[in-house]
Amino acid sequence: MRTLVIGDIHSGLKALEQLLKRAVVTTEDRLIFLGDYVDGWSDAVATVDFLIDLKKTHNCIFLRGNHDELCYDWLADGKDNPMWKHHGGEATMASYENTDAITKNRHIAFYESLQNYYLDSNNRLFIHAGFTNLKGVDFEYFQKTFYWDRTLWELAVSLNPDLDPNNPWYPKRLTHYSEIYLGHTPVTRMGKTTPQQAANVWNVDTGAAFKGPLSLIDADTKEVWQSDSVYTFYPNEKGRN
Repeated sequence: MRTLVIGDIHSGLKALEQLLKRAVVTTEDRLIFLGDYVDGWSDAVATVDFLIDLKKTHNCIFLRGNHDELCYDWLADGKDNPMWKHHGGEATMASYENTDAITKNRHIAFYESLQNYYLDSNNRLFIHAGFTNLKGVDFEYFQKTFYWDRTLWELAVSLNPDLDPNNPWYPKRLTHYSEIYLGHTPVTRMGKTTPQQAANVWNVDTGAAFKGPLSLIDADTKEVWQSDSVYTFYPNEKGRN
């Protein structure tokens, strides 16, 4: 069984379908989705429908992203967040415009079922954004940190690669797990378009909401598969700002 980790989709369903075909995904694989399923391209409703159906046939773990929470707040409670609309929410709202109540309720249930993190039998942590507690995720006080934090990735990137993990000054947050897989902060900000490793942290958000591809990585072998740049599937759209 392969453990395949999929980065932030941002409603890029066409890219996701291409990616799963390129990786020759089967029902024997375990698929870990790192969150941010919506906000960006026009296929928000279709993307969530696809994921709900995929779980019926495949071993899927769906983590919660910050954009998923924002969309849920709007669907469930009508919360209108201007910043959310500016950062992809407007496209999501348009996608839901002609959606019936049954579909909306099914999606609300999907958002409510999302996990904040997943820890596997190899002590690998999978999370959308990060955590701040020095003792690890079990001690995190604010749930929102799991899908809003950026400091964990910033810490890993800024760390001196020559610093020994046994050094007393080595960041405690990075010592609890054999590996950490996250998304949330696109590596395109570093000028990269493939999953990046810093210390024992892997960032799989390759900028699908902007000009990058959607990526998938095998957590065991580190083999990577990618879609075409997602914007090429939506030539008349602008994606996220």
